[in-house]
Amino acid sequence: MSLSLDGIRIVSLAEQYPGPYATLLLADLGADVILVERPGGGDPARQFPAFHAALNRNKRSVALDLKTDAGRQALRDLVNSADVLMEGFRPGTMDRLGFGYEATAALNPRLVYVSISGFGQTGPYRDRPAHDISYQAVAGFLFRQAETSTTTHPGDVAVGDLSSGMFAALGTLAALFERTRTGRGKHVDVSMTDGLVSWMSVMIGPVLNGAPIADIGAEPAYGLFRCADGKLLSLSIAHEDWFWRPFCALVGMDDVAALTRHERVAQTATLSRRIAGIMATRDRDAWGAGLDAAGIPWGPVNTLAETAADPHFRERGMFHNVAGSGAAPRWHVAQPLVFSGERPGPRRDVPGLGEHTEEILTSRAGTKG
Repeated sequence: MSLSLDGIRIVSLAEQYPGPYATLLLADLGADVILVERPGGGDPARQFPAFHAALNRNKRSVALDLKTDAGRQALRDLVNSADVLMEGFRPGTMDRLGFGYEATAALNPRLVYVSISGFGQTGPYRDRPAHDISYQAVAGFLFRQAETSTTTHPGDVAVGDLSSGMFAALGTLAALFERTRTGRGKHVDVSMTDGLVSWMSVMIGPVLNGAPIADIGAEPAYGLFRCADGKLLSLSIAHEDWFWRPFCALVGMDDVAALTRHERVAQTATLSRRIAGIMATRDRDAWGAGLDAAGIPWGPVNTLAETAADPHFRERGMFHNVAGSGAAPRWHVAQPLVFSGERPGPRRDVPGLGEHTEEILTSRAGTKG
């Protein structure tokens, strides 16, 4: 298929999670992503091979020692041939290396320069080190824990890393689009915490304006329930009477089918216990068939293995394999976007550290990959 970003070259010094996720999305769309890695160890995420592999298909790797004149000159050559430079260091680090925005824009005025950092390029926290749980904490993601003074862990999904990767990809595309009009690049400042605050808009917005937040999920049939076979099932009836009434008919709760949302929320504890008792009387598959037939929103609470085997995702082509260096092809989670019925990529497996150094440096500012 024709790919939207064919002919766009991205030089990436952004390591670990946010930058690699951003460039994964962009590489799937056709961009030639060149990973600039340090010799010897490369991206620190390489110490977790499966984690690294999940984020770095369709890319090329060059190993450069930026402490040497030769390494810095090689990076200058790459900057001259690039459309985008993405970096994920603490603010000021790229300036000290001689590759801050002003220096690279002087080399290549068309360059889109994307910086991903925890707290952004400005502000009192800009130099503070942190990881995802701290970004969530500062951004208000853990407001329930703050209100109740509980220490419940927020979970395993690094939403700060992933959201900033998506914002970095969005910012890259917006700046490239603007360049088609102006002929010049821009510096895109991606703050992981700013992105999380944006994701909290429907909660922080009301607070800013002295209004209560809309607790849409405060419903008795919005939650997780255990079935007779021990498997978990999610119900997601949120403020919709048109789902509540057929649900009550299905589970034998006709006496409360006419309750309004306000009345249901007032009785959430009692009604939730009642629903839990009913869900525990049948296996999950049996409930699922009935819920589907009645058009009620629900979903199985899958293990990772169950999601990987789920027929819906299989039929939609969410998992692809490509030939790798091992004996068997490596499976990848596909690009989630579908263009006119087709998913882009993956086309190429994960690069070894410095695998394309000679190929890239001998071409210098020549052919894009």
